[in-house]
Amino acid sequence: MGTGTGDFTFERLHHVQLDVPRGSEERCREFWAGVLGMTELAKPPVLAARGGCWFRGGGVEVHLGAVDAHLPSPKAHPGILVGSLDALAARLAEHGSPVLWDTGLPGYRRFHSADPFGNRLEFLERIPERIPEPDRSA
Repeated sequence: MGTGTGDFTFERLHHVQLDVPRGSEERCREFWAGVLGMTELAKPPVLAARGGCWFRGGGVEVHLGAVDAHLPSPKAHPGILVGSLDALAARLAEHGSPVLWDTGLPGYRRFHSADPFGNRLEFLERIPERIPEPDRSA
């Protein structure tokens, strides 16, 4: 159960929407399905007519909305928790995507990348807590 004010609760994030240039659906598929391995979702017909496409991987859903004048934000981004962060970094680098490591968030390993349209993406992996070894010197 999520948190809220008592009148309502937050459960979880349903999706993140990023803007992409109109007519770029194939490039979206190449990156989000081809490189990242997400599954494309069928959009409802009334929304499909607007262009863009939707993808899901694990519990993450990304909606890519087609716009006429696309301008990526220099700061806004989804932060996506992943397992095997190093494998994802290698896959992105292998496909020519940037991998910019950042150590600024305690408790996580993370890097920033970008989709083919310059939308900033953050990928994180929790650092397992180290349990101290028992003192056996006594």
